[in-house]
Amino acid sequence: MTDIVFGTDGWRGRIAEDYTFDNVRRCAQGFATYLKENGLAEKGVVVGHDKRFQAEDFAASAAEGLAANGIRVWLTDKATPTPAISYSVVHKGAGGGVNITASHNPPTDSGFKVRDPQGGAIPPDKLKKIEALIPQRASDVKRMKLDDAISDGLVERFDAAPAYAELLNRLVDVEPIKEAGFNVLVDCMWGNGAGWYPRLLHGGKSEVHEVHNERHPLFPHMSRPEPIPPNVDDGLSFVQKLNADVAIINDGDADRVGFGDENGEFIDQLRVFGLLGYYFLEIRGERGPIVKTISTTKMLNKLAKIYDVPVYETGVGFKYIAPKMLEVDAMIGGEESGGYAFRGHVPERDGILAGLYLLDMMVRTGKKPSQLLDLLFEKVGPHYYKRIDSTFDQERKDEIRANVANARPDSLGGLKVEDIVTIDGHQFIMEDGGWLLIRFSGTEPIIRVYSETTKADRLDDILADGMRIAGLRLQQ
Repeated sequence: MTDIVFGTDGWRGRIAEDYTFDNVRRCAQGFATYLKENGLAEKGVVVGHDKRFQAEDFAASAAEGLAANGIRVWLTDKATPTPAISYSVVHKGAGGGVNITASHNPPTDSGFKVRDPQGGAIPPDKLKKIEALIPQRASDVKRMKLDDAISDGLVERFDAAPAYAELLNRLVDVEPIKEAGFNVLVDCMWGNGAGWYPRLLHGGKSEVHEVHNERHPLFPHMSRPEPIPPNVDDGLSFVQKLNADVAIINDGDADRVGFGDENGEFIDQLRVFGLLGYYFLEIRGERGPIVKTISTTKMLNKLAKIYDVPVYETGVGFKYIAPKMLEVDAMIGGEESGGYAFRGHVPERDGILAGLYLLDMMVRTGKKPSQLLDLLFEKVGPHYYKRIDSTFDQERKDEIRANVANARPDSLGGLKVEDIVTIDGHQFIMEDGGWLLIRFSGTEPIIRVYSETTKADRLDDILADGMRIAGLRLQQ
């Protein structure tokens, strides 16, 4: 049997190769045992899924396995946004959640994500405990048919949408957005976010136009449903065609978000995080800690200093962000990949809510997205960001790791290196306050080289130096 290793949020695998029904059932058995050992089984589990190939069938298999262990299951009746699934855990008072999704991964993949009673990511030490409880043989997995589990009252199908929609309307006053007369383009990336903005914003002067809003497990016009270039290019091409004021781009399970301005230009996810921080601190006048991974923007550190709020930096992934947000009652938390979480909600990414907050920012300021960036840069100065994702010979992983760990560069892209941070990977802090980060992905067999700097003309040179440090070839 496949050795199942839980990464950032749980387990992801290649459909039909290692991601099989038997292996999903093994994961469900391991999670069931974990829940029993921690006194959470009697509270039940929420199980949901995305729109990937056979996702609803994999979700049913997980529900069958949990039910066979005597655990009550609330099984979503349709593909559901990840934040709605996470909120349902809290709304139902469940002991945890299972989400069948590979989020932004390529179409060949699926995943088995687990959630704690707060609807957030489970910390790394507990993920390891779940992983250790996964049986090695399919014969050690308890099973029962879904129809039997439903008739026995162990599995109940439900619609997660009403409670989630009610939450969103409590967190954001959507009436001014409805009446603003916005022309909003939404790229659903063939995923779970389809239909949500029309549902939330109907009945006013604003109009919502969706693209890529059907189910299509091959995710055409993009290599994967991840809201970054070049995957967003086709969606952004509709901005000028439709004369849209803004583009909102949700990933395949709608927990991440990307944005385009009124000109169809992509706004990178670090700038979005900066905008959200500015929105809460300046526009809404809120105060509270900010939790951010080391791979995201230093604009937040500058904003935190201006508004006198603390910043906590973590490793990459919501398995680090969620526990810290709960610990410090954070105002906002987020990561470089376009995932942002907010106080008053579960400590989990919500791409739909983030989109509503940006629309609210436009209403309150009377400004379009490009003008909002000008506001932000007036406070903290312009910042520039880029990331390189590189495949590599897996046999070289130890060699590459050693190259990076032993690197002590005096400068990068001509900027002096002043510090090295090793919270997650190796981050080199430069004299302008910018940084270069080199780390292996926690979900895919790739290495990431990222940089943010205040010097636009140095960005490519910094990244090239980073690739040389790792001993990797910069592809043309």
